[in-house]
Amino acid sequence: MSGARPTQPAPRQLDRLGQLSQADRVQPASEPASQPGPALPLDRLDRPLRDLRVSVTDRCNFRCPYCMPKAVFGPGHTFLPRAEILSFEEITTVVRVAASLGVTKVRLTGGEPLVRRELERLVAMLATVEGITDVALTTNGVLLAAKAKALRDAGLSRVTVSLDSLDEAVFQAMNDVGVPLRRVLAGIEAAQQAGIAPVKLNTVVKRGVNDHGLIELARFARGRGLIVRFIEYMDVGATNGWRLADVVSAAEVIGRIHAELPLEPAEPNYRGEVASRWRYRDGQGEIGVIASVTQPFCRDCTRARLSTDGKLYTCLFAAAGHDLRALLRDGSGDGDGGGGGVSDAALREVMAGIWWARTDRYSELRASVTVRPASIEMSYIGG
Repeated sequence: MSGARPTQPAPRQLDRLGQLSQADRVQPASEPASQPGPALPLDRLDRPLRDLRVSVTDRCNFRCPYCMPKAVFGPGHTFLPRAEILSFEEITTVVRVAASLGVTKVRLTGGEPLVRRELERLVAMLATVEGITDVALTTNGVLLAAKAKALRDAGLSRVTVSLDSLDEAVFQAMNDVGVPLRRVLAGIEAAQQAGIAPVKLNTVVKRGVNDHGLIELARFARGRGLIVRFIEYMDVGATNGWRLADVVSAAEVIGRIHAELPLEPAEPNYRGEVASRWRYRDGQGEIGVIASVTQPFCRDCTRARLSTDGKLYTCLFAAAGHDLRALLRDGSGDGDGGGGGVSDAALREVMAGIWWARTDRYSELRASVTVRPASIEMSYIGG
């Protein structure tokens, strides 16, 4: 029987979708069943929009080989000029409209977000947006010690610190600018002292580079009330020289840690959680693994990404985004925020249409792709 598909599946349908196996993945509909309306939009695979990642700068004080390799992002690299970067007010407008479409969580990323001046002011602005219940930050932690309290006071809910190794030599090789480990550890401690909770660690695991330190990182986090999440090395962008042989699978990570610190699987906290949770059997904390390469989670992806210059991306592996900055600065003068851009209602219609048309599932298709498609650099839209 034909008919327009509902704009929102019932809760039981959501539960079922969250449990679909790889074999049950559905294909995008050949034709849209209905136009986006005032209801919360679903994409072509019935995925809601719940999370927005906002890149506040394309600059970073690290040159990690898997993200911003020095050979590409060296002294001669041209970063975005100030005029092309979204202002805090423009970001807040997009977040406000995104909240009306179902977004409840916002994560600030980069580049390195803390190199953007007065980031705590943006946090305070976003924390007051109706419908936003969680404002989080991903950072390399170098500037966090000086900013943690101000960020917490502004309304930051959570922080994730990228920490690829506790070995000083490996850590410096991976940040490739000689930043000492102690500065990141000081930032982690400052975040905890400021009352930001939870504090999570992200570790990108690359075979033969830092995978020998998995147990040490697990013990470090476990002993300090932190949650470490081990991330499979991904083929994001075109500059990191990705090879499948460099990937340490999530299953291998779990196996290595389980051999030393027994683990058992834990239920996800919510639909669309990117990390698979594993808790220690003795109850002393948990870890997570993000297995985009070997165990894709496209089926439950509820995330959109806003680039530094105002383009909306519906997938981390997308090659192109949708220009919202042009709308925010179109000069019509009827913007809800007092600026010259389009109204919230007009921007909402555009963003709803973008999400409604979404079919992205690159990670599920990776194995069948014979020629790797171009994709945007991670430093441009955040991880």
